[in-house]
Amino acid sequence: MADNIKNLHKILRKPAKCGLDLGDGSERAEYVSQDYILNTLGRPHRNINIMYTYYPKDKEWPQRISEACKDMEIHFQWDYPYDDYFPYEGGIGGDLSGQPFEQMRDIRRHGQDVTLTLTIDCSLPEEYLRAIAKDLRPFGRMRLRINHECDGDWFTHNQRYSYQEIADFFVKFCGIIKEEAPNVSTIFCAGSVQDPDDPNSRVGHEEEFTKAYQTADVWSTDCYLALHYGWPFDICEKGSDTYSVNPVEAFYKKLEQSAKHLAVLNGGKQQKLVVSEFNTDGDVTGPLHQAESIKRFVKRLKEGNSAEWFDGFSMYQFRDRGRLGLEIEDPNNKSVGIPQPLLKEYKEILKDEYFLPQIEQMAEVSLPIVLRWGSAEDAEGFAFEAELEKTPEFFEIVFQEELNLMIEVKGRWFYKAPGTERIDLMPVFFEEPLMQAETVPICIFAPPASGENDASQGEDWAENYYCEITRMPELRIRYEAVEQVQ
Repeated sequence: MADNIKNLHKILRKPAKCGLDLGDGSERAEYVSQDYILNTLGRPHRNINIMYTYYPKDKEWPQRISEACKDMEIHFQWDYPYDDYFPYEGGIGGDLSGQPFEQMRDIRRHGQDVTLTLTIDCSLPEEYLRAIAKDLRPFGRMRLRINHECDGDWFTHNQRYSYQEIADFFVKFCGIIKEEAPNVSTIFCAGSVQDPDDPNSRVGHEEEFTKAYQTADVWSTDCYLALHYGWPFDICEKGSDTYSVNPVEAFYKKLEQSAKHLAVLNGGKQQKLVVSEFNTDGDVTGPLHQAESIKRFVKRLKEGNSAEWFDGFSMYQFRDRGRLGLEIEDPNNKSVGIPQPLLKEYKEILKDEYFLPQIEQMAEVSLPIVLRWGSAEDAEGFAFEAELEKTPEFFEIVFQEELNLMIEVKGRWFYKAPGTERIDLMPVFFEEPLMQAETVPICIFAPPASGENDASQGEDWAENYYCEITRMPELRIRYEAVEQVQ
């Protein structure tokens, strides 16, 4: 090893006490590349939620419905013939080179797992569902959220089918997923208990949904501390009837009581509960105060025993055309994001130990090293230490192999694509320079280079991806500028 690299050992990445997920693209915004998000936020998320729809029997398909019906008079976001998400381009006769598969590959290359939200026609026969399941098998331990918010009445699935039909379809689709892609966890996303102060309060449409809750791997509800649900068809003003507000304590209690009640429905077994869409809408609070209630909710989570029943929440979303994003989409150019005050506050939440994946040090190793990527919550990497005298002027890591890597230094994460040789690690010190000499750990993981698992790697290929490291990286550390300008 190089003289400035010490203590080479294996490490195991394990779940945080509470997972942090992020929505990226929906009816309200375009998808933003994971390179941009990582450089903006400084660390990856557990899951990235992308939102798609699949109504292949409709005459407008496969167009995005707002484009197919752009002259249609609508008064609510969900008045179109089917949901205004991006069209799912896979399935029977589909193309896996398009979307959402390129986005899923992008997400997984950057050390994150996929949550695919899919609104789907409940009348589709089995062969359509099997094709989708086979599409998803190479994408590791992802989550599939099927016909979300199904306790409501706004989505197409609720307008075309009864609550019982939606539940039966969910159970049927889950069975097919378990046969064709057992690496995929299914999410049932409905409502919550009606009255958190009543221990006997039931969840919405409990009789119809019980079997679906029992079948799902993960339970979910979409809850906002504040939401302007009339967007984009009106302006949110005081006294209007198109927004809602949930006090933090009532919000927390509703989640807690829902988790406990669903466990009873599930024969005493507590499944993971997530909030798949979460935020405080700046349309209601104003952007300067948007983060206040979110920080109070985080504080409440940490004070309670939520780790026993709460698995995490997904910030909805990174970029938004309204005020539900860490950035607002520039109305003049949809490829440009305008950071909101919430973004800076959220970066502090990302650094909180409560939301950080745990890193366990394992045995010392020598080259070659085989790394295993299971998921963002289960991965074997390697780590070493760099001894720094002070804040360097140049701090770079140089690789001699075509590897796909995620690199963590003092809480700041970097991505190295297979064709990239040199990564500049100096951003670690831009905001927090060293005050004295320090031994700095560097952790490295190897998610799938293509974004997909490799079927040739063995029986566990759908669950795990393996990568061999045969040459150690080198560090370029310099404490003086090449030359200063006089």
